[in-house]
Amino acid sequence: MTTFAELNLNPLLLTALEQAGHTTPTPIQAQAIPPALTGRDILGIAQTGTGKTAAFALPILHRLAEGGGRPPRGGCRVLVLSPTRELASQIAESFKSYGRHMGFSVATVFGGVGHVPQQRALARGVDVLVATPGRLVDHMQTRHARLDMTEVLVLDEADQMLDQGFFPVINKIVAQVPKERRTMFFSATMPPAIAKLADAMLTEPVRVEVTPVATTAERVNQRVIILDGAAKRGALAGILRGEGVGRVLVFARTKHGADKIVKNLEMDGLNANAIHGNKGQSQRERALAEFKSGKAPILVATDIAARGIDVPEVTHVIQHELPEVPETYVHRIGRTARAGASGQAIALVAPDEVGLLRAIERTTRQKIDTEDQRSNPTIPLNERATPTRPQRGRGGAPQQQQHRQPKRDHGGHQGARSEHGDRQEQRGAARPAQEQRNWVKPASEGRKRPSSGGGNQSRGFMARGR
Repeated sequence: MTTFAELNLNPLLLTALEQAGHTTPTPIQAQAIPPALTGRDILGIAQTGTGKTAAFALPILHRLAEGGGRPPRGGCRVLVLSPTRELASQIAESFKSYGRHMGFSVATVFGGVGHVPQQRALARGVDVLVATPGRLVDHMQTRHARLDMTEVLVLDEADQMLDQGFFPVINKIVAQVPKERRTMFFSATMPPAIAKLADAMLTEPVRVEVTPVATTAERVNQRVIILDGAAKRGALAGILRGEGVGRVLVFARTKHGADKIVKNLEMDGLNANAIHGNKGQSQRERALAEFKSGKAPILVATDIAARGIDVPEVTHVIQHELPEVPETYVHRIGRTARAGASGQAIALVAPDEVGLLRAIERTTRQKIDTEDQRSNPTIPLNERATPTRPQRGRGGAPQQQQHRQPKRDHGGHQGARSEHGDRQEQRGAARPAQEQRNWVKPASEGRKRPSSGGGNQSRGFMARGR
């Protein structure tokens, strides 16, 4: 199959695709669209930048046009859930672009902006609603959103939503969506625990996997620099001043760490911005705009905030800290080497992170070129304190770990709570795996200490999901 015309899509969709310059479907699109057009549930696994959005947006718009009907007041016909505001905006723009000749209404619901405009849009009813889970639950609790007439449910970047603290919120949402619906999961990675949850929500799905979960992009040149932790600042600045460096995405493990990196870069004379859950919507939009324009070509991001950053010509991805989940490494470096270009992926690894590096190499089944720049390389590298991957309990929730304790991010909590700027969006969201292990309830918060297993939540989610 070589063209969109061969997929038998609605002629109005083909016209919009032609106007946008899209004629040939990507592998994920070519494999997912045909079964989706027949009404099958889809489980799609593909790296970022492979065209997942069109893989579910095109068949959804086609079926809406075929089925006719109007959106219910206060509700939607199609619900797309996204882990971040940026990705939600990007998905909504894609629906508008593909359906420009079809007249369907598209709305977004996410935190960091006012509730009232979103309430007005929901009151009228929308064909396609793209939402972050926390803010959507807020509208459900105030009875401004109903999901009992929803026909299609899509979870995009499902691994992050279910693995980074959105589990209780997703539970509430799925319980309100009719069981007789079409469901689509699209994700960059699919760890076994998340796959089990997907199986509970999908009915006889068609599994589409265009690349193995742990396969790194072919055109990415990977390099590891082992150095003392205190030397990371100088090494990062030196790389960023190097020849051939254009737009650079730097990954930090915490929001506080991202802000600290930006502060150090500015002191070193480099123009950078940070993007994470504690930033307001206007700050995030400005950071992305300056990154795209080249005004501030260095963007420091946490993993969740980076979901939805679809910027071409990223020459370098630099990992200031390695992720604790090996598959996340693959997703990070996939931000470069897009559209046939090549890219550089550099990881700055302190001695106590070497265990994480070995786990990544085992998962990707490749040895990464490594350079040891420690001041005293004769000292053995410490691999004892780092896990190969978090152990998970029932329902996919990470269990408490007795090993490596990352520093608490005093800037906020990652996951469903951290990725939304206002207090309203914080209700019902679980704390993430990384911080549940060492979180102690502050005196100012009237919350109960969260459990680490998540077993009871899992049973409710799976029982009501499908």
